[in-house]
Order: sequence, then structure tokens, then C-alpha cells
Amino acid sequence: MLKEKVFLTKTDTAIGFVSQNAHRLTEIKQRPPSKYYIMALPSLAKLQTFTRVPSIHKNRVRRARRTTFVMPNGHSYRVVRSRHHLLLLDRLGYAYTTSANRSGSSYDEAFAKDAADVVVSPLNTAGSPSAIYKLGKSCHKRIR
Repeated sequence: MLKEKVFLTKTDTAIGFVSQNAHRLTEIKQRPPSKYYIMALPSLAKLQTFTRVPSIHKNRVRRARRTTFVMPNGHSYRVVRSRHHLLLLDRLGYAYTTSANRSGSSYDEAFAKDAADVVVSPLNTAGSPSAIYKLGKSCHKRIR
């Protein structure tokens, strides 16, 4: 079943793990279970099913490319527009995404391929990570 699998793929920002199972990602990355993952979504309509974007930030979120937003509820979301990544997200509906490495370590292709259930080719070189903004009810703050 697709919902239980961990995919290794080129995301819109870097090479990463993609899955609907956050618990499996936590085990693979060996990171604290209290940390949230970025939820990648295929459209703004899908984003609206998970959270409410504060009115003051709606244009910013709609126009953003390769940008993650931390909403007032503390969860992170990124609307994906990369065709390669969208092929997978359209089938899953949504997915948690994270870099393909152990927590605090650099990318190791052998580890990543061994940890993933499915490797989606091609795995091009890693890109830069997404910008991250924390959105409040009236202001925003750049985190990364």
C-alpha cells in the first residue's frame, strides 16, 4: 500500500524521503518524535483542507515558490509546483517530506537508498533547501 511506503525522490528542493507515515520517517532519520515534518501538498485547495491561512498572508502563500510556511498552529506546509514531485503527490494526496539523511548528518546516498522502500529515479544532485517563514495572525518572520 502506498500510504505505508517511504519514497526516496528528488523533491522540489532537494533529494528527500517522502511518505504519509511520519512514524516511519522518524525511525529512519532517528530524530525525536516530538518534531513535526513538512507536509507537502499538490495544490492550494488541498492546503485549505488541512489548515486556515491567515487572511493577511493569503497572497504570500499563493505566490510562493519553494517556500515552507509554519502556520499559527505550529505545523509546516509547502505547496509543490515541481512536475517531478507532483507526479507522486497527486497519487498520494499529501505527504510528509524531509531530507534524505540521518538527523544532524549530511546526505549519504547508500544510507538513503537502503532506508527507502521505493527509489524514484532520477536522483539528481541536491538543490537548496526551501525558505521557511513563520506566519502569525498579523506578521511573518523568516526562519531559514
